[in-house]
Parts: sequence; C-alpha cells; structure tokens
Amino acid sequence: MLSLYRQVCYECSTLITHRYSTSFSLGIKLFAKKYRSPIYAIYGFVRFADEIVDTFHDYDKSELLERFRQETKQSIEDGISLNPVLHTFQEVVNDYNIEWELIDAFLYSMKMDLEKVHYTDDLYKKYIYGSAEVVGLMCLKVFLKDNPEEYERLKDDARALGSAFQKINFLRDIRDDYINKGRTYFPNLTHRDQAQFSDADKKEIEKDIEIDFQNGLRGILQLPKGARFGVYIAYKFYYHLFLKIQRLSFDKILSERVRVRNRKKVLILAKYSVKNSLNMIH
Repeated sequence: MLSLYRQVCYECSTLITHRYSTSFSLGIKLFAKKYRSPIYAIYGFVRFADEIVDTFHDYDKSELLERFRQETKQSIEDGISLNPVLHTFQEVVNDYNIEWELIDAFLYSMKMDLEKVHYTDDLYKKYIYGSAEVVGLMCLKVFLKDNPEEYERLKDDARALGSAFQKINFLRDIRDDYINKGRTYFPNLTHRDQAQFSDADKKEIEKDIEIDFQNGLRGILQLPKGARFGVYIAYKFYYHLFLKIQRLSFDKILSERVRVRNRKKVLILAKYSVKNSLNMIH
C-alpha cells in the first residue's frame, strides 16, 4: 500500500531530524500537527545533502552530490522516489509549490563547499542565500500554503532569520571549518592566518548577525499561530548561543566549539512556554 510506504518515508525524515538536531527537533514538536511532517521532510533533505559534502570523505563527493541533485529533480517530476528522504521531500515540493530555483540554489551552495572558494562579499551572500535563506523560504511556503500574499510580505524576514542562523554556525564552527576543512566563509577573514583573526573582526560579524536577528524576529511574530512558537524557540536557542559567543574572545572560539547544553535548552523551552501561554513572547 502506498500509504504505508509514505508513512515509513516520513518516519525516516523524522528520525533523521531527531538524530541530527535536538534544537530543530524540539522546535518542530511545537508546531501544529499539520506542519510537522513537511518540515521534517525539508530538514531530512537538506541534512543528507550536507552530509554528502561534510562526511563522505572516502567517496567522490562531487559525483554523489550531482547524482543526488539529478535524483531530486527526477523525483519531483515523477512524483515518487525509492529514496525515502527524496520521496517525502518531493511530496512537500509538489504539495506546497516550492520552486526548483530554491532547491537548486541550495544544492549549488553545497557544491561550493567542495571547492576552494575565495569568498568575496557577493559569493558570501550567494552562499548564505543557498545554504540557509532558501531553507527558511521553503519552510515559509509550508506555513503560508494558502496565503501567497503573506509569503511575499514575510519572505525577506524569513531570509534574515536563516542568514542569522548560518552566520552563527560559521562562528561556532570556525575552528573546524578553517583547520579541518580549509574553509573560511567570512570575506574579511579569507586568506588570513588564524593568528590574525581578531576580536574587532568578530564584533563586525556580530553586528551583522544582530541586524539579521531583529529582522527575523519581526517575521516570526507574524507567522500563523501553529508555526510561530516553534520557530520562536529555535530563534531563542540560537540567540542564546549567539550571546555565549559574544562573551568570548576570538581566541576562545578558535580553541573550542561553543554549544548550548540540552539542559539549558529545556530551561529555555520551559521559560518561554509560560510566556507564550500568557501571550507575552516578543
């Protein structure tokens, strides 16, 4: 029965999300039920593409990524796939009218990670758009399926939130990216020796992130009720991580990976659940 196959496929995307990200898993659980499966499907897709780039070191990553791209496109056209992750994703793409341009931009940014890129301002913006902002737009398509006018109104804020999340990831992972993967995404740090990274550089990056957060929060507060609190909690998790990074010197984040412990996430969730029940989130 196709219904059983569909159920199993969605369970796969849910499992992937739970195993890879406690933050997003907690956020998705707070969504109204109608939003959960499609968002799990989107996360499963982007997670596996990212996995090709970051993990499969003993294989031809370029070939695997191109094959993944072709299989994604074919599954969308056919309306079915024997790959559980792609099957759920193509259903969401077709059901919620997600444009191929968003998907292609995402996969192009993944491809950029396979190359030695000198990140100018334009390439930096292009990478962030494809790797993070379009994911926010895909989710916004789900939240606003029946309201395209609202989608157009909120899409810049959704992009800003995705941008903030990605830039924080860059700061958090800068040591691993620079030393182990040979990547430096921030244009003003490209081609510099690690010893030349300064707290002044970090402050400039943080100013940029703060603006993105402000714009992202503005959009969150205008989301449909069934989506708003889940996205808000993901925002709070990332903002707490941002505050931790702000308190540290550049030398410190170059020596250890900053993270928010699960216990702290539970406390944040409890605090803002009470505020949400009193209609006091802002």
